[in-house]
Amino acid sequence: SHTMKTFYLCTLATVLSSSSEAFVPSTPGIGVSRFNSRTTYSHFAIQRNDIVSRRATEEKAASSVTGEELELMLTEWDEPLVVDAYATWCGPCLLMAPEFEAAAQELKGKVRFAKLDTDKHPEMAARLNIMGLPTLLFLDKFEGSDEEGPAAKAVLKNRIEGALRKESILALCEHHYFGGPRPDQL
Repeated sequence: SHTMKTFYLCTLATVLSSSSEAFVPSTPGIGVSRFNSRTTYSHFAIQRNDIVSRRATEEKAASSVTGEELELMLTEWDEPLVVDAYATWCGPCLLMAPEFEAAAQELKGKVRFAKLDTDKHPEMAARLNIMGLPTLLFLDKFEGSDEEGPAAKAVLKNRIEGALRKESILALCEHHYFGGPRPDQL
């Protein structure tokens, strides 16, 4: 109904505009959508289209990629790569989206950020062993010898399942790509 749609839109807007406090739960399993929980967050999928259309004119630092484009990124390296595996129906994914974009804007030119819709590209999601959403993959280039061939290989530095705030994403990038300290808490 229209009243419920308005309620969900207001609720989502409130959540998305709230302070940058951590929304990563301390209890394992909460804040991660499993593939079988589509109906749990179905109301977010309806509202996401409204949010996306309003932000469509903004330039994104975290680009949405296909499985083929991600495959190309993994062979033609120019900077470290953070991949957000998400789905449009996933509530925690929607909560993390602005945080991921803010981190991407801050590290633009140093670290590449990409978003992979696991519903549109299930083959790549399966290859990356995505079991819960959102999942962040921190990848870097393997610097092997010339004997191993010209194709660069991806090294998985870290895999995080669950929503993170911008500060945590930045701290993990600092640790994995720039020699910073390992974050104590996320």
